[in-house]
Amino acid sequence: MALNASTLDQLADHLENCQLKAQDTLKITESHPDMDWDDAYAIQDRILARKLARGARVVGYKAGLTSHAKMKQMGVTDPVFGFLVDEFVVPEGAEIKVSDLIHPKVEPEICFITRTELKGPGCHIGAVLAASDVVLPGIEVIDSRYRDFKFDLKSVVADNTSAARFVVGGRIAAARDLDLRTLGVVLEKNGQPVAMGAGAAVLGHPAAAVAMLVNHLGRRGQSLPAGSLVLSGGITEAVAVQAGDNVTLRIQNLGSVSVRFV
Repeated sequence: MALNASTLDQLADHLENCQLKAQDTLKITESHPDMDWDDAYAIQDRILARKLARGARVVGYKAGLTSHAKMKQMGVTDPVFGFLVDEFVVPEGAEIKVSDLIHPKVEPEICFITRTELKGPGCHIGAVLAASDVVLPGIEVIDSRYRDFKFDLKSVVADNTSAARFVVGGRIAAARDLDLRTLGVVLEKNGQPVAMGAGAAVLGHPAAAVAMLVNHLGRRGQSLPAGSLVLSGGITEAVAVQAGDNVTLRIQNLGSVSVRFV
């Protein structure tokens, strides 16, 4: 790591305060250009530790940058990963206050709930499907803390991959009963389709993102516990939202889930 512990603590404090107070900031690599990937995840870990110390509970994980084309464009070979805590959970059909966020966007996702623990390295799609209980639709609300969405990937990782809110719902189905690659996805805003795709947009198969998460955790001496929720990554581009917007995600064979912004 390039940064010392004191600097990591200060950056974690700054980024989490930006999230909690809905204030933007310049990307942190502007003031710390030597920051490396270990530093970025160490900052994320410190943000999680702060939340856990206040009583938050980890409910799962999320994958980002799950498009092969985007990874190639950004010069990386793996997605980026973040944590999900209970303060991010929004009930299906509930309202999200835009004033609590900076510049929110929504992404449609296929979500996994694990039945058994998954460990890496060496995790693969088959292992994920065997260990997964169900899949269901999810809308992730991302809200980068960086001003005007100007950031680099290390800054994004430190910022917990822009995690802010999420809602899951619709119908559940056994992960092994569907071809997740071919599931059609439609994201609607105020009754109009604004983005469409299929499960294969996520690394060729959404379970591949979960496997990469497990292998990432394995390299850090961790595992994915049984009962974890995993947001496998945006199937389409992220769509900006504002107060007054109603967002619905429809996924073939998995029904729909909705959320309102006020």
